[in-house]
Amino acid sequence: MLKNVAVLLLDEVHPFELGVLCEVFGLDRSEEGLPAHDFAVVSAEGPVLHTHAGFTLSTPHGLDRLEEADLIAVPAGGHYVDRAYPEEVLDALRRAVDRGARVLSVCSGAYVLGAAGLLDGRRCTTHWRHTQELARRYPRAVVEPDVLYVDEGPIITSAGTSAGIDACLHLIRQAYGPDTANALARRMVVPPHRDGGQAQYIERPLPRTSCDTVGETLVWMERHLDREMTVEQLAAQAHMSPRTFARRFHQETGTTPYRWLLRQRVLLAQHLLETSDETVDTIAGRAGFGTAAALRHQFVRALGTTPNMYRRTFRGPGAAAEVA
Repeated sequence: MLKNVAVLLLDEVHPFELGVLCEVFGLDRSEEGLPAHDFAVVSAEGPVLHTHAGFTLSTPHGLDRLEEADLIAVPAGGHYVDRAYPEEVLDALRRAVDRGARVLSVCSGAYVLGAAGLLDGRRCTTHWRHTQELARRYPRAVVEPDVLYVDEGPIITSAGTSAGIDACLHLIRQAYGPDTANALARRMVVPPHRDGGQAQYIERPLPRTSCDTVGETLVWMERHLDREMTVEQLAAQAHMSPRTFARRFHQETGTTPYRWLLRQRVLLAQHLLETSDETVDTIAGRAGFGTAAALRHQFVRALGTTPNMYRRTFRGPGAAAEVA
């Protein structure tokens, strides 16, 4: 059952993530046939809290309100990555899980769950900017950086900002069925389910390294991504034997020529999908994939979404070109 929902606030809470939880669980839409919840916003640190946007919030509810909640949601906040949390807050979260309640985090709210030990041995996620630090700080957590949310019952963690909406609709779908989730999504003017994960939103340009021996070859490769390339051809370009070239390449870039080239081609395809009106077939040729089918295969593997979906995400539905 999902009747009683409490949102746990700490100082410097982010208003958007709080607003998502209020929108999904805090509005009474029963006249429209949608479920209503016994909803409360709970302060963990005094009656008045600051937001990271510069205004304050107040609530009459303290930590005791968590004891009756079916779901406790923890939105993101400023400095959640490196701050300490009150032990009474962490104890309340642990007790909630022990009695069968579910706990949801949005974005950096996952750090609160990690501090309580609720991520230990569980799959989880957070905003892509924070996933490495989350894994470093809580090594027993199984961090999945590319997904929009993870349901590792009774713990649900979501990625940045709007991924919280995806996780909330997932919970509504579980509790009330797909028709209710779809109706609520229409009411909020959001998709009831998004394809792909947050990999498509991550800024991951290939790190530049000090390449003493293969630097000129890397520049040549970048300028000729549309060409077929073999290690033998690249080695000849660098005036080395194929074996020596492969070894030096890995030493200076940290990866293989194939993986380096594939990543550069995906980056070029992303750029063209975002900035041009060229067809996916044309982009596949310019990026060195040859065919739209090959581009789609590698795009899905790398980013968890298709070229057409990626273009719609970043340019709008009218810009999509059909894959041949």
